[in-house]
Amino acid sequence: MLEKALTGSKRYYAWISLLLVLIIAGLSAYMRQFNYGLGITGMSRDVTWGLYISQFTFMVGVAASAVMVAIPYYLHDYKIFGQIVILGEFLAVAAVIVCMLFIFVDMGQPARFLNIVLHPTPHSVMFWDMCVLLGYLLLNLFIGWTVMGAEKKRVPPPRWTKVLAYVAIPWAISIHTVTAFLYAGLPGRYYWLSAIMAARFLASAFAAGPALLILLCLLLRKLTAFKAPAEAIQALAKIVTYAMIANVFFFMLEVFTAFYSNIPGHKAALQYLFAGLDGFNNLVPFMWTAAVLAFLGIIMLLIPKLRRNEKVLTVALIAVFVAAWLDKGLGLVLGGFVPNAFDRVKEYIPTSTELTIILGVYAIGILLLTILYKVVIGVREQSMDCEH
Repeated sequence: MLEKALTGSKRYYAWISLLLVLIIAGLSAYMRQFNYGLGITGMSRDVTWGLYISQFTFMVGVAASAVMVAIPYYLHDYKIFGQIVILGEFLAVAAVIVCMLFIFVDMGQPARFLNIVLHPTPHSVMFWDMCVLLGYLLLNLFIGWTVMGAEKKRVPPPRWTKVLAYVAIPWAISIHTVTAFLYAGLPGRYYWLSAIMAARFLASAFAAGPALLILLCLLLRKLTAFKAPAEAIQALAKIVTYAMIANVFFFMLEVFTAFYSNIPGHKAALQYLFAGLDGFNNLVPFMWTAAVLAFLGIIMLLIPKLRRNEKVLTVALIAVFVAAWLDKGLGLVLGGFVPNAFDRVKEYIPTSTELTIILGVYAIGILLLTILYKVVIGVREQSMDCEH
């Protein structure tokens, strides 16, 4: 089926070429980091996790979000999701690979990755995070590819694919839960030391991931013959709405707990993110932008008349996605390092090398997603031709 990804229009080849250029640029930047070390990044003694880990955290949520299409389709026989469930599964495949690449580049030296495999430490949350991510990747890849193969042959998929789909549902929840435990299990970081960290992660994942999936469906509708049903898009948009409301609610619980308890350590990170602390305020504009976009997105999605307008829906989904990224892909990790061990603020500013590597990693993920979606569209178009 991969042959379907080898043919396309000039616009398709131009898109692939652009992604390859970005990948080469990212690889070149990574070789500079490989030769020099992580000192070439903006990370330091006080901020040991930077944009690599924050992007990993955010993309785990995007990967887990496929379950919000799988649950209605597989458990409740909501057939309207049948057209897009494969898109969710392949989005999960690309997102998990991106997650693994961010961990890879964050380790500095590739050989360190072998320590996890050759010297497993079951008491380490990172070991279990690797296990659940790898398992989730294989589940979605096997399910999606087998279903596509069956669709190409115009036969029902094997029964075991449905069994694996049932297994993948709790597995999807586990990957983001275990990732949340990486943070919630660190007693020295007040901002992350929260019993509802996993709930916050899942809520933001179930908002941002499906929002991205809807945007991809709308994009495919414009660029290809693939037409996602409007009913499926609207149903998924409702899931995004209530997940984002839950995400904002959980965040407000953290704010109340921090300021009502009046514990300095718990307040410091929030003060730094939203008002600045000790004269340091680099993230304040980003966090207020996230807050405004979150509320605007919720308002636009809550009003049925606005939600049914696809132009307004697109704006609302972009607002939700960007708000979730700013919160989890920027503020969560960097805010957690405030204050440092000496009760001071040490700000983190990513370098051009870091940003280029991040762009390259995302380009790899987008290239994989493009190829997988090209296969899906090719198979669907072939099926439609056979029917006619």
